[in-house]
Amino acid sequence: SLSLSLSLSLSQTFDKILIANRGEIACRVIKTCKKMGIKTVAVHSDVDSSAVHVKMADEAICVGPAPTNKSYLNMDAIMNAIRTTGAQAVHPGYGFLSENKEFAKRLNAEGVTFIGPDTHAIQAMGDKIESKLIAKAAKVNTIPGFDGVVKTADEAVQIAQDIGYPVMIKASAGGGGKGMRIAWNEEETREGFRFSSQEAASSFGDDRLLIEKYIDNPRHIEIQVLADKHGNALWLNERECSIQRRNQKVVEEAPSTFLDGETRRAMGEQAVQLAKAVQYSSAGTVEFLVDSGKNFYFLEMNTRLQVEHPITECITGLDLVEQMIRVAKGYHLHLKQEDIPINGWAIESRVYAEDPYKSFGLPSIGRLSQYQEPLNLSKVRVDSGIQEGSDISIYYDPMISKLVTYGASRAEALSRMEEALDNYVIRGVTHNIPLLREIISHPRFISGDISTNFLPEVYPDGFKGHQLDANQRRELLASAAALHVSAQLRSQNVHGPLSPTTSEHTLKQFKTKAHNVSFQCVSRDASGVIVLQFMGTLFRVRVLSRLASQLNSHMPEKVPEDTSSILRSPMPGTVVAVSVKPGDTVAEGQEICVIEAMKMQNSLAAAKQAKVKSVHCKSGETVGEGDLLVELE
Repeated sequence: SLSLSLSLSLSQTFDKILIANRGEIACRVIKTCKKMGIKTVAVHSDVDSSAVHVKMADEAICVGPAPTNKSYLNMDAIMNAIRTTGAQAVHPGYGFLSENKEFAKRLNAEGVTFIGPDTHAIQAMGDKIESKLIAKAAKVNTIPGFDGVVKTADEAVQIAQDIGYPVMIKASAGGGGKGMRIAWNEEETREGFRFSSQEAASSFGDDRLLIEKYIDNPRHIEIQVLADKHGNALWLNERECSIQRRNQKVVEEAPSTFLDGETRRAMGEQAVQLAKAVQYSSAGTVEFLVDSGKNFYFLEMNTRLQVEHPITECITGLDLVEQMIRVAKGYHLHLKQEDIPINGWAIESRVYAEDPYKSFGLPSIGRLSQYQEPLNLSKVRVDSGIQEGSDISIYYDPMISKLVTYGASRAEALSRMEEALDNYVIRGVTHNIPLLREIISHPRFISGDISTNFLPEVYPDGFKGHQLDANQRRELLASAAALHVSAQLRSQNVHGPLSPTTSEHTLKQFKTKAHNVSFQCVSRDASGVIVLQFMGTLFRVRVLSRLASQLNSHMPEKVPEDTSSILRSPMPGTVVAVSVKPGDTVAEGQEICVIEAMKMQNSLAAAKQAKVKSVHCKSGETVGEGDLLVELE
């Protein structure tokens, strides 16, 4: 009975935790709180009132309208929610207020525990300039660069020339790939300075910049650290995060195929040195760039739970959220470095509501009319915060879920990922499963020959979907024909109990296995067009009877729009700037306007030299995907 009461006292942490976040990470934290017997409070904006995280929590408080600065970043409203509910601690998730030292200070002032490091570590690691100086002092390898405030484009050019091109220009205050630009010459440095300053100001309210040497063809490998308030710190192995688009991760895995034991230990030990240098406590991540010679350089430290933490949990068997909660309460780590294993292999695909055919993924919005996670498969984990009927809105990150598969070997984890992506049913929004499915089955990815340039190198002309070989083409056509015949038979079967609507719904879920290849029937219409998802990509196949085919040859063809003369918005967003007016002459590649969506600024350029015929948008306007912006003559 003594040992029982001892273990109970050890596991007592908090009675009630407020989760200052939304979506999948809020749901993830609530799951662990439930397991630990802790009551939970969700906060939400008005548009999120029926969101999954709100339903999962024991209590929920509305903290404002949809825009993040009025709700999830609204410290006053969140502090009120804490007082109202009597929450003793706050888990900030990632993004939003997770690395905001003012928020941590305000909690501390009211005697509420911030489940994360103290304000000193957040401040020191949150500033890219200061963090680099601390890293140097802690004998952590760093990249050559300029540590300071850059006031003008001329100054930026001078610094870039001193360091030597190429250089990376980025915001001092933020991670997440926002406000980062690569410049190979003076012109690109000026443009990068302008864009990075604007993005930094709009995303972080802080327009300081850092300019440093750009390591060509690097890998992005990060080390997970875990530290307590008693000076103990561990490294929990690495995560390989090199598959990125616009400096944001797409596919991650643990461990990395590239590291040997010696490099892994050296990186782990340097990460721990850095954590100890700032008296770090909680879970944190030290990101490194690794070149082809296995030289590694400190990039930044994220003083929060990382998006891709599940793959580390899979190979170590640890629950990182549980560890964060225990550390925040003041417990010692009950593990030693030699207790941290690498068991098997885990891979994470970030499933986004994005159009992968536009810049490897521009945000898409809509309602999930059908949604089914592949949880019927073993060794599959899906961290999501949405369900059938959920809306993906313009206000928040377009992530649908994090799909994680694991196995005893990398080959097993990859094969499970292919199966999981093929069995994942998402309808109502455009999603990036076509791109994810191609990445994980690409020979270069399978062999581990990857870098942060993987996507632009493998798809230099942009992503075009899966390219069918002759066998696959035959399988696709045979499946479409089989679907057509089964539908014909069903409609002829007058005795069958199926109404047309039921049969159509069944068809949408129809999957066939041919040589171990999965298909999903996405839609079928009266004109014989069947849309099949095969190898992740949607293919439009038309199946007609001989008579229908003969009649179809008499139908008129629709003439496609001349896209070089018409500029349409590639995504829903806000017009930030319009650089032309009717009558102006523009050169090919000249900026016409800038659209901001999900806090990313996208410059839209002229496809040819021409005169501007008409402008259909103005700065500050909200536009939808496909909306006409500018017409050229």
